[in-house]
Amino acid sequence: MIKGTVLDFAIIVFYFLFILGFGTFFGRYVKSTKDFFFGGQRFSWWLIGFSCVATTVGSYSFIKYSAVAYQYGFSSTMTYLNDWFILPLFVFIWLPIIYYSRITSIPEYFERRFNSTTRTISVIILLVYLLGYIGINLYTIGVAFNAMFGWDVMVTAILISFVCAVYMHAGGQTSVIMTDLAQALMLLTAGFLVFFLGIEKIGSLSAFWKSLPYEFKLPFSPFNKPPDFNFVGIFWQDAFGSSMAFYFMNQGILMRFLSVRSPRDGRKAMFLVCLVLMPLAAFAVANAGWIGHSMQNLGLLPVGSDPNHIFVDVAFSITKPGIFGFIMAALIAALMSTIDTLINGVAAIGVNDIVKKITPDKEDTFYLKWARTISLAAAVIGVALVPLFMQFKSIYLAHGTFIAAVTPPMIVTIVFGILWKRYTTKAAIYTLILGSIAMLISIKWPVVLTFLSHGVAPEGLQYLRALYGLIVCTAVSIGATVLSKEKELSNIPGLVVDTIHEGKVLFKGGEPDDFDEGKIVHCYIAETSEGVSLSTKMMEYLQAKPGDILYIADERWWLGGLRSIHTKAGIPHQGVDNVIFLGTDLIKQGNLDVNRKVTVIKII
Repeated sequence: MIKGTVLDFAIIVFYFLFILGFGTFFGRYVKSTKDFFFGGQRFSWWLIGFSCVATTVGSYSFIKYSAVAYQYGFSSTMTYLNDWFILPLFVFIWLPIIYYSRITSIPEYFERRFNSTTRTISVIILLVYLLGYIGINLYTIGVAFNAMFGWDVMVTAILISFVCAVYMHAGGQTSVIMTDLAQALMLLTAGFLVFFLGIEKIGSLSAFWKSLPYEFKLPFSPFNKPPDFNFVGIFWQDAFGSSMAFYFMNQGILMRFLSVRSPRDGRKAMFLVCLVLMPLAAFAVANAGWIGHSMQNLGLLPVGSDPNHIFVDVAFSITKPGIFGFIMAALIAALMSTIDTLINGVAAIGVNDIVKKITPDKEDTFYLKWARTISLAAAVIGVALVPLFMQFKSIYLAHGTFIAAVTPPMIVTIVFGILWKRYTTKAAIYTLILGSIAMLISIKWPVVLTFLSHGVAPEGLQYLRALYGLIVCTAVSIGATVLSKEKELSNIPGLVVDTIHEGKVLFKGGEPDDFDEGKIVHCYIAETSEGVSLSTKMMEYLQAKPGDILYIADERWWLGGLRSIHTKAGIPHQGVDNVIFLGTDLIKQGNLDVNRKVTVIKII
């Protein structure tokens, strides 16, 4: 049965056109590969936070977690609330390392930390991970559209990938971040709207609660059952295999945090994501399953509904024409906000780790053209992978199996690389190669997972593949390092936790002075031939000196840093205190306007 009215279809079409135009509009701010991949490193923490949530919550999230919530209850949220485990490691170690070292891609980190061989291996693994992630998102939205309109899964995947590729081709990371803000607000609103309309349909919050069985209300699944959704398997798969991968090896997310104006803003963004937005998102994406189970028990929904269709079925049954179209548009928003990030990540690796290696020392415009071409190719390959994921019996199983099979070797290598200075190049190579082989063996012969069963039934062992990968790769890393005669690497400033200060020195080109970051001055731009000059009084207030890195941004906070620039402070002037003299080229580069009021912050 086709669900929706002409009004619903019109809203979905309008959304497609709006996001296509909105994303393409920001192509005007893309003048270089730095803009295309990192948005000029200019954005505010709150914008990055919302953008990260939009990326994390893909179309598969609504479909996948609603299905799990429909089957197992409130324990569905335990898969989304484990990011706090990795919060300290990310904000205090990984983020400063990649930011101050000016890392453009994760494979680049591997070459600078180890050698070119590890870079090549990591390129292969990361491309498999990112392209596969694109494919599974396209598959999920295809399932949703099939439930709504009866459309073929592949037709839907082709249509959605085309729209994403077009605005990504134009605007790169800037388009991703700005469209993700709108899409994050939209998908959170839609998720909460489903809950409130569902409660209204049921009659009351009390009736909803009483209609659910006791075991459905528990926050966690039993330790080792049911086979399809047990605590021990989900913890290792989602906390290690999924969340760790998302923040430590997902090139798209890495680029998102490299788009912030400073590491301090990156920390704020991460805290916003983990402590505020992700709990809201966990509720937003799962509650349709709880509502669906309650409605089924109350006779408001047919018994035995397909879990993969429960989100669409519930949304259709509780909404009026127009509202259903908005919620389905939010589902599309969730998909597009994830895929655009992944496509941008593939383009970054393609340019920085392949094209620049083959054809070095070209003009930046050459690489920008390649970035846009690779973005289109990534969308095409993602569509081609959809049939692979269609072979799994559920979206949750497809997503979990793929992530757990690909990510452990990279995660373990990154963690040891940033924490253990003694960790050797040979150990990294062995971990990436032998770890990947071990993961393939676990897929071909799942029996190797039985020693980790924790009492889980055989059909649930696939959820313990991430733990298996962690154990095997950790053993290889430690064993190869301890047994290796290779000397400890010494020329790795800023790439290991105890060398972060050296990375700051290289980032600034002098001794860092970042303890007083946060003081702000407000002034007007006056154009000069070149350079930057604040008044002596403003420099004293900022506790800045010539050579310190400043962040200059349009004072309109709601732009989120879209009009801004980083530059080094010059010799102070003795003129008016509320004027900053800024070179013509810097004004143009930062999309700033003469006589417009700006804020100035000392970064380091």
